[in-house]
Amino acid sequence: MNWLLVVAGAMVGAPLRYLTDRAIQSRHDSVFPWGTFAVNATGCLVLGLVSGAAGPHLQLLLGTGLCGALTTYSTFSYETLRLAETGAGLYALANVGASLIAGLGAAYVGVELAQAV
Repeated sequence: MNWLLVVAGAMVGAPLRYLTDRAIQSRHDSVFPWGTFAVNATGCLVLGLVSGAAGPHLQLLLGTGLCGALTTYSTFSYETLRLAETGAGLYALANVGASLIAGLGAAYVGVELAQAV
């Protein structure tokens, strides 16, 4: 039963990541990976909320399934390496720093919001 919750969440999270990434990136004329940055920060916020307030079944559905498929460390790593390889080293460093700060900050805000409710 638990694995079905994870699968159901992932079935929503994976296409949501792709569509959100494409929609955001198409609006920016920059080499910075805004789409991946946005889905990762959003996923951290949602995971913080879920971790702070949800029961185990909702954590499987939204935390493991949805957020697991929505966020992407592999794409973040690949895009950062591509930025560095193509001479956009400052963008690569900005991506690493901003992603770390935004991700941790969003998770913290999510947990705090969940505990306040």
